[in-house]
Amino acid sequence: MTRLLVLQPDRNDPPARLGEWLTAAGAVLDVVAPYERPVPETLDGYQGVVCLGGAMGALDDVEHPWLADVRKLLSHAVAKRVPLLAVCLGAQLLAAATGGQVRRSPHGTLIGLDLVAKRDASSGDPLFGELPWTPDVLQFHGDEVALLPPTALLLASSPKCANEAFRVGDRAYGVQFHIETTPEMVVRWAADNPEAVAAARPGALDPDRLAQGHEDIREVWQPFAERFVRLASGELTIQRSLPLV
Repeated sequence: MTRLLVLQPDRNDPPARLGEWLTAAGAVLDVVAPYERPVPETLDGYQGVVCLGGAMGALDDVEHPWLADVRKLLSHAVAKRVPLLAVCLGAQLLAAATGGQVRRSPHGTLIGLDLVAKRDASSGDPLFGELPWTPDVLQFHGDEVALLPPTALLLASSPKCANEAFRVGDRAYGVQFHIETTPEMVVRWAADNPEAVAAARPGALDPDRLAQGHEDIREVWQPFAERFVRLASGELTIQRSLPLV
């Protein structure tokens, strides 16, 4: 049994489709909302960790004091080489916990379906190596990782976000974009962010476009989620030649 700890910092960003993909691949999910109950102090009994997104900033400890505990646990996962997948806010928390820097995006809030471009270093990566060179993603964030941690390897970029995906060590992954969403989730987020949506590309939230875009995301990222479960279970081995910083 591959047991994954899923940290959900915001009730409006559940595991959704990513959770379904992980479960279908054989994982058992233990979803913890740190705003409701404390996160575990250790990762004993878990083979992997997933940290999802949220509307708060990665360093908003005054309003959300439990963020410090989440960062500490992510740092612990890196130190213990426990496979970790951190999404959007999760990626920012991972970066902050391991020596990177987070800031407001100079391009404002990025919203809508998009493509990111893999970097050459991703070709030998156990999770990113099999992705297409320009995978489909969903952007919905106002903050970004401005400076990668010293031990991080850049895996993907985009014109408005240099650090779209990165790996810390050999098995902790951060992705600035979303892969877990449903079209309905995106519409709810848009309703909560009318000013940001007003500045988005025309048609970015068109229902038909969202539906087709999420199908494109599924084709690319469901196999990725399956590979993450295989990594957590030990079935997917790390190559000794894996590029590290």
